[in-house]
Amino acid sequence: MLKNILIDLDGTLTDPKVGITTSARYGLAKVGHPIPESENIDWIIGPPLKASLAKLLGVDVQDVLAEQALLGYRERFAVTGLFENHVFEDVAQTLDALKHQGYRLFLATAKPEVYARQILDHFNLLPYFEYPYGSELNGERTNKGELIAYILEKEQLKPEECLMVGDREHDILGARQNGIETIAVEYGYGSTAELDAAKPKARIAKFAEILKIVNGDV
Repeated sequence: MLKNILIDLDGTLTDPKVGITTSARYGLAKVGHPIPESENIDWIIGPPLKASLAKLLGVDVQDVLAEQALLGYRERFAVTGLFENHVFEDVAQTLDALKHQGYRLFLATAKPEVYARQILDHFNLLPYFEYPYGSELNGERTNKGELIAYILEKEQLKPEECLMVGDREHDILGARQNGIETIAVEYGYGSTAELDAAKPKARIAKFAEILKIVNGDV
């Protein structure tokens, strides 16, 4: 019986493209590695950011250059990038309906919790969640599987009573690693091929379609 719904943030609840990509370009430029505007870096939205910056830099994730680029990113993101963001259609109404139906909602994002909380609060979405779980600034729990395991342990949740909703393979695979069923949203940043390969239990074109699935209308 479904009781708890874990929900990703970037690409699922909100579209953070402008804030994340502009801040990433800022951080990379600060370490002497500017990215041309013509280069699409939307793929960095969702996965652990330091690893994506390292890939763009052509260095190992443990390289000091990746850490410096991440610090540069945060310098801009913490002040401006956080709010260069918008909520997808019907998100607030859907979260409200789920909460009123008795489901416990938990945010599960690789984004640092300190930023995730600010974003939810800014868009008046924080009250819908039992708790906004995210990573630590030191990189702890950026792996989605580890984050979900942490949430299950912290909240004493049973995997069979949970559902994970997200837009990238990391959401699907991280949930599966913990024995949790998944819904993939198709309007986020995971490509069709990526979601095909990850094989979520269900896929939705709009966030509001979650209601049909949890209520057994499909």
